[in-house]
Amino acid sequence: MLEVRNLRVRYGEVEAVKGLSLQVPAGAIVSLIGANGAGKTTSLRALTGLIKPSGGDARFENMSLVGLAPHDIVRLGIAHVPEGRRLFPKMTVLENLKMGAYLRTRKSGVASTFAMIYEHFPILRERGRQLAGSLSGGEQQMLAIARALMTRPKLLLLDEPSMRSTRSTSRSSSWSRTRCSR
Repeated sequence: MLEVRNLRVRYGEVEAVKGLSLQVPAGAIVSLIGANGAGKTTSLRALTGLIKPSGGDARFENMSLVGLAPHDIVRLGIAHVPEGRRLFPKMTVLENLKMGAYLRTRKSGVASTFAMIYEHFPILRERGRQLAGSLSGGEQQMLAIARALMTRPKLLLLDEPSMRSTRSTSRSSSWSRTRCSR
């Protein structure tokens, strides 16, 4: 499903990612582990088009991701939950979830996706009219994961999914990683 070969990313003279290679077959759970500053976040940002790699290639379902815009990568079926969640804090929980479905071409399945989200993250239904910025840290993490799942991704990339989250959030994110492939 995802194949990364010799991915390199530079910030000026500093090489932040030095030749990352990995394969992620469909249905697999893969973890990128390393010390702070090892390039984990930078690698995910390069895979999702947020920064341009300085070398190497990343292929998703045999199509190169290098040079694609982030929204095109989402359309291919890759969703990214960034470190720090990156919610829209002045929008409601429901509005944040709708933003996750923004690029979906078949709107008919959105209702069933909401049902699936609310089944696994019931607190989000209760908090639907609440501003995302007023949620607890664990609830914000649930919302960030749920918003990514609204895209119905084939591949879900989670950056620091358990950072400042609750035990139930971690349980839910484990479910998300295993269930999101089509």
